[in-house]
Amino acid sequence: MKWKTLQPHTKQNVFTFLGLGVVWVLVAVLRAQGVLTRSAAGLLVPICCYVVMALSLNLTVGIMGELSLGHAGFMGVGAFTGVVASQSLMNAVPSVPLRLLAAMLAGALFAGVFGFLIGIPVLRLRGDYLAIVTLAFGEIIKELITCLLVGVDEKGLHIIFNYKGVKGVEDLNLSPAGQVIIKGAQGATGTQTIASFTAGMLLIFVTLFIILHLIYSRTGRAIMAIRDNRIAAESVGIDVTKHKMIAFVLSAAMAGAAGALYGLNYSNLVAAKFDFNTSILVLVFVVLGGLGNMRGSIIAAVLLYVLPEALRGMRDYRMLIYAVILIAVMLTTNSPIAQSFFSRFFRFGRKGGETE
Repeated sequence: MKWKTLQPHTKQNVFTFLGLGVVWVLVAVLRAQGVLTRSAAGLLVPICCYVVMALSLNLTVGIMGELSLGHAGFMGVGAFTGVVASQSLMNAVPSVPLRLLAAMLAGALFAGVFGFLIGIPVLRLRGDYLAIVTLAFGEIIKELITCLLVGVDEKGLHIIFNYKGVKGVEDLNLSPAGQVIIKGAQGATGTQTIASFTAGMLLIFVTLFIILHLIYSRTGRAIMAIRDNRIAAESVGIDVTKHKMIAFVLSAAMAGAAGALYGLNYSNLVAAKFDFNTSILVLVFVVLGGLGNMRGSIIAAVLLYVLPEALRGMRDYRMLIYAVILIAVMLTTNSPIAQSFFSRFFRFGRKGGETE
């Protein structure tokens, strides 16, 4: 009887979490049985990272209703912060899970701080202006990371901002036992890879829980009211800047946590990875999954990340087929006839102001 009294969106959210749990168990079983190939297993952590990226960007684009094109910048901040934190704590925190948790928290914190600083001027803009400025900030963040020289020894962190490009790692003045973590344009090299699929799935669960809790809270309703009608929201006393800042900072922090996990999945990492193309890729996940549709973002991120790898055998035709599939999906999801046909099995995006 209690199940029958639940709201429809609550039931849908329960099924979403159950579905994620089933996938988690299924993948774990397949890995234990040795069914997954090495290349397929190598995709698991990046998939989790991009799912979190899609969910966090959907909070900005779908729930807040603002177009951001610099989301990869926050992922880059989280990635390099996480790498620095992990490598610095190797001796102090020998436990890999605890060190990974500390790295992800540090990545989320620093990305959230950057989100706050960027949000102060950016969130006063709307529409195309906001998109252009966030794009610019994303590129600025990437270039700032490229100028960093970071090392660690028994005295602590040594950081140089090499904006003129005339200094090298020897200028860090590390002791013989010291380690260089970030080498400017060469990025982070020699990183101990401690990321895991379990950590990725836990991050997805936490991210989804935070977003859904926000959506159905008073703050979330205020954010969606601003999205639907800014003037009406202001007229009833809603602080537009405050609520948009909450959503933007949370989105940046979750992207930073995903970046930290992503960075600790590779022994070598360069800032160029977190460029405009990555922001567009994540935006494609959000748009194809449906604005405001968190389940859709998860499915789109998984399918569209795996698809190019699955088509790798096609060689020269791989990206052509990928593009055709993207166009076909967009036409299908925006066709009333197709929507009515598939409505028995799926729900596409947001309809009538509802958020799934």
